[in-house]
Amino acid sequence: MTAVPTIALATLGCKVNQAETMGLLSQLQQDVAVVPFDQAADIYLINTCTVTHEADRQSRQLIRRAHRKNPQAAIVV
Repeated sequence: MTAVPTIALATLGCKVNQAETMGLLSQLQQDVAVVPFDQAADIYLINTCTVTHEADRQSRQLIRRAHRKNPQAAIVV
């Protein structure tokens, strides 16, 4: 039996982004194990909208954090 891949999700931005992430989560829950973003995961999904420099900075910070946790992980932005 193969292990179920793990996914960590993070959302930055407006309520639309939050709703999109929840929709994706409901579709993915049967196929993956969801873990907190600060844990190692096979896949990191970062849903962001970078309208401001601060949002850009936060997005890059999350990408770096995910890469540090698992350099081999797929990081989807």
